[in-house]
Amino acid sequence: MIYRSKAPLRIGLAGGGTDVSPYCDIYGGAILNATISLYAYASIELLQSPEIIIEAIDRNEIASYPLSESLPINGHLDLAKGVYNRIVKEYGAMPCGFKITTYVDAPAGSGLGTSSTLMVAILGAFTEWLKLPLGEYDMAHTAYEIERLEMNMAGGKQDQYAATFGGVNFMEFYADDKVIVNPLRIKSKYLYELENNLLLYFTATSRLSSTIIEAQQKNVTDNKQTSIDAMHHLKEQSKMMKEALLKGNIDEIGPILDYGFRFKKQMAQGISNNAMDEIYEAALRAGATGGKITGAGGGGFMMFYCPGNASYKVREALADFGGSLRPYQFTERGLFTWSV
Repeated sequence: MIYRSKAPLRIGLAGGGTDVSPYCDIYGGAILNATISLYAYASIELLQSPEIIIEAIDRNEIASYPLSESLPINGHLDLAKGVYNRIVKEYGAMPCGFKITTYVDAPAGSGLGTSSTLMVAILGAFTEWLKLPLGEYDMAHTAYEIERLEMNMAGGKQDQYAATFGGVNFMEFYADDKVIVNPLRIKSKYLYELENNLLLYFTATSRLSSTIIEAQQKNVTDNKQTSIDAMHHLKEQSKMMKEALLKGNIDEIGPILDYGFRFKKQMAQGISNNAMDEIYEAALRAGATGGKITGAGGGGFMMFYCPGNASYKVREALADFGGSLRPYQFTERGLFTWSV
């Protein structure tokens, strides 16, 4: 028997960074994101021997351990080990040895929520195998606790919920880890138009998002007003984006993205850099009306909104920078698990 799961990566359309503590605990955060047809996968195969084998195919990493109460968190394949440790602690020992295999359609540090989505996928595979009593909110919150609290990996709260719920969601974040996921009922023609006009561009670089996020957190703790005001504007951006999508004012999305891009750079140093600013300005000159860096910033993917048929000229302009355009579709479904 093989137990499998897949969870979609996401693009953050507005409000990015306001889901990070302590900002959301003090002021409340709001984000609008959408899952796309890039995924994190996990498979569990049961073994006759009392051992645990963890393999990340996309990273060409593999490790094996004796079946035990906990696995060492040492910087090597830690996401799977963190999930294992939490499950054993909460639900008891595994019934047998197993091999868990993972794969992600985008590289780590790309800004699409890869690590958190993989965490959800791994947890989903274990849930399918062990029949753990986890609903959608439970799944997302457990993944968040493992990654952010137990493993001390810096980041926000949106990715785990996006991967679990799927679709286009307006999410609200409050103190005491309170999260409200509001699925948006957007007409299909509006989503098709957005998909047609929104280019996803990989800059061919990755970054360590935790460094940028820690700087952002420190700015809030130190009460740096410029950074806090920027986050207030990004929270407002998420409401603007929600209204534009629901009303079908799709061409307003470019300027709304640009509005957010200008303020996001004020949240912390390292969110953008000269190379990314150059790419952004080249896209605008070619006809894009706005865009953003996905995730925490510093590298990874960028998005550009291209009204009408401007995307063809923007594609030509981006070809000069050595990155690559990534085809995608919006997805309605979040985490899915099955066994064969």
